Amino acid sequence: MEKSTFEQMGGTYRQEGDYILPNLTVSESVPVGVWGQRRRQYLQKHRKALYNALLLSGKLDSHLADTNQQAENMFSQLVKQMATQEGITEQLKAENQVAWVGLMNNCKARAEEIIFADFIYR
Repeated sequence: MEKSTFEQMGGTYRQEGDYILPNLTVSESVPVGVWGQRRRQYLQKHRKALYNALLLSGKLDSHLADTNQQAENMFSQLVKQMATQEGITEQLKAENQVAWVGLMNNCKARAEEIIFADFIYR
């Protein structure tokens, strides 16, 4: 191929032996967090077309990071609200740690289910 043909193909290329290879770079990925990782797994298994569209457009990492941020914020807020509604206090923690841990774990499990429904499985 002539040099002008390389320019017509778009991008940059290099020749290695008899092969002409594109100069590809991998963009730095954004940390996606645990909720973002769960969303990625869901998209890969159950929403393959959406996953591929986001991946090919270069928007997957930002989508996952955004999902993670929203989910983290909502999770913290939900756990606090549920604990307040159920009367889970620092006094209970000091008096009966086992009961406090059980009630808090229950709040966290319910909050996780809400996050899965609203952010991960949509």
